[in-house]
Amino acid sequence: MTTQAYIKLGRQTAFISFLLGTGIFGLYFLTSFSAFLFLGYAYIILTGLVNIIILISILLKADKDKGNRTKLLKTCGVMLFNIPVMLFYCWVAFILLDTLRITFTNSTKNTLTNINIIGCGRGHIDKLEKGQSKTVWVNIPSDCAISINYTSNGQQKAEMVEGYISNGMGEKIQHNILEK
Repeated sequence: MTTQAYIKLGRQTAFISFLLGTGIFGLYFLTSFSAFLFLGYAYIILTGLVNIIILISILLKADKDKGNRTKLLKTCGVMLFNIPVMLFYCWVAFILLDTLRITFTNSTKNTLTNINIIGCGRGHIDKLEKGQSKTVWVNIPSDCAISINYTSNGQQKAEMVEGYISNGMGEKIQHNILEK
């Protein structure tokens, strides 16, 4: 294989690895669907092996081709750039595993005020107009439940959102606030 072919292979591998990894991470971030998380772990292992093999072959070529060593080593650097990107994605994924992203929708006929999220990590929404939605990120420090209390037409109301949440159960959920 020519030096240019090694450089092209290394850059294409880095680019494709980045795009596919970012796509899997993006899908997990947007959906919190655990299958994307497991796909991401498998992708990291498979892509890591492929990238290591290609990286080693480029380094061996760089050792033999003194005239193009700098270009080949720069290609290795481009490939290695995916490592901090992957570590960042893993770090965010671990945070998401301990975070419940709740989209509250006011399904009542009234404006709701002073909406307090109770249990797990706390949260607050000042006001939700009829039909309006707002997403709140709630930390899951340990086993807990989540409920809300709010004011509607001057009356204090309360309702359960999730009865049991634990570390590693982070997800995105919708909760329609219904006066009962």
